[in-house]
Amino acid sequence: MKKKHLAILLSKLQGFENPKPELEQYRTPGDVAAELLWTAAQFGDIEGRVVADLGTGTGVLAIGAKLLGAEKVYAVEVDESALEIARKNAKRAGVEVEFLRMDVSEFSKKVDTVVMNPPFGSQRKHTDRPFLLKAFEVADVVYSIHLAKPEVRNFIKTFSEEHNFVPRLLSTVYFEIPAQFFFHRKQLERITTDLYQLERAPSKDI
Repeated sequence: MKKKHLAILLSKLQGFENPKPELEQYRTPGDVAAELLWTAAQFGDIEGRVVADLGTGTGVLAIGAKLLGAEKVYAVEVDESALEIARKNAKRAGVEVEFLRMDVSEFSKKVDTVVMNPPFGSQRKHTDRPFLLKAFEVADVVYSIHLAKPEVRNFIKTFSEEHNFVPRLLSTVYFEIPAQFFFHRKQLERITTDLYQLERAPSKDI
């Protein structure tokens, strides 16, 4: 499947019906999801792999990973209403994903790869940290989306290295957010985001 084709398919999936601002429920745009997943696939981290999507929302990244040939995909989400949509989206896309309703901190299965679009921390600071911590715990390689700001880049670098992960900035892309909450002032907000690969550092033999 070509990246463009994947982006089109993911763009057609249903978004949130009643997004919750406290959970920062923004639908991952199809082109951004495709860029992240396609890059992960080029590194050999999707096809034939066991993948987890932490905070799956409406299932965009989880479904995309399965479309690119993941052996198994776990999709973790705390919000049942989002999961209902995600299940419908998976059925519509013709893929099988194991959806798990739980907080990401409760997920304990070991996987090959984590893909995720964690909260940006716009409503509550540091809400991305539990996602990163869990990803570092269950996988050796993580693909994640974060705001393209100097302070965020510094945090990702420091936090990753503190947990023995090597951060690699893959690309910087526009992330479009349609007006959906009372505090939005524009019909369409275009924010700049960074796509990362975070890989466990090789152990040093003594």
